[in-house]
Amino acid sequence: MTRWLMRRRVAAWAIFGGFALLPLIAAMTGDPYLVVVATRILAFAMAALALDLILGYGGMVSFGHAAYLGIGAYAVAILSRAGITDLGAHLGVAVVAGALFALVTGAISLRTRGIYFIMITLAFAQMAYFFFVSLSAYGGDDGVTLTARSTVLGRDWLADDRVLYYAALAMLAGLYLLCVAITGSRFGRVLTGARENPLRMQAVGFTPFRFQLTAFVISGAMTAIAGVILANQASFVSPSYMNWHRSGELVVMVVLGGIGNLLGAIAGATLALLLEEWLALFTEHWRLIFGALLILVVLFSRDGLTGLFKGLSGGRGK
Repeated sequence: MTRWLMRRRVAAWAIFGGFALLPLIAAMTGDPYLVVVATRILAFAMAALALDLILGYGGMVSFGHAAYLGIGAYAVAILSRAGITDLGAHLGVAVVAGALFALVTGAISLRTRGIYFIMITLAFAQMAYFFFVSLSAYGGDDGVTLTARSTVLGRDWLADDRVLYYAALAMLAGLYLLCVAITGSRFGRVLTGARENPLRMQAVGFTPFRFQLTAFVISGAMTAIAGVILANQASFVSPSYMNWHRSGELVVMVVLGGIGNLLGAIAGATLALLLEEWLALFTEHWRLIFGALLILVVLFSRDGLTGLFKGLSGGRGK
């Protein structure tokens, strides 16, 4: 086992182990709100992980990934309103809907490059945003409140915040392992090669478009899963989940953690949301302080938290 692989595994165990112990820490400190905040962090960590799959490894800068977050959330709201409350059904519909929307978006946007790709992904996300704003049956711009969380085998186990938290943690761990398998496979190597030099990949017999589109669809489906968790955590669904500001926040999380680093995406989402919670205690203008901190991180470590970790450990990792 190479040195960097060992360090990646140690870091993964540390991150997921810390998450697993958090409810125990919340119980000992008598602060159950920690579990609520941490569940939200896990949902956004899934979305950041999904975005890093295409941004860090595929070089696809999507500025509309919040659309899939909203699609997953609305899958919960719409099915629950229809009397279908099973978590498996919510996840299944969310994944299919997110994948189909990503298939259409990717098939069109991947025929362009650079700023054009960014603007097309943004345009599709805004289309989804305004579509759900127009759904007056589900509250329109005001959103809709969920009367109950998803059920599992007909039981309301997710009503307990800790059960929902561990379910979200299990999903995040599963998605992380999926991304590790993808990026370490032949598919992942072709995807990275297409990012570096698509013409050379075509010359050796690969079609970059197919690999990029497949990765884009997988990423959209993963983000929709995050939307399901977010809807259950907040017990509320709104078109604001799809706003372009939210897409920008996901990009910031990936940049903060380190582009092209799966654990970095999780760490970036965690740090970004913790800073949001902490800075908001002191001032309503916390975004100014957060922006300044982000600039400092980028200036002193182009690889974000990953770069800082490499500098301290003297190693490299993914």
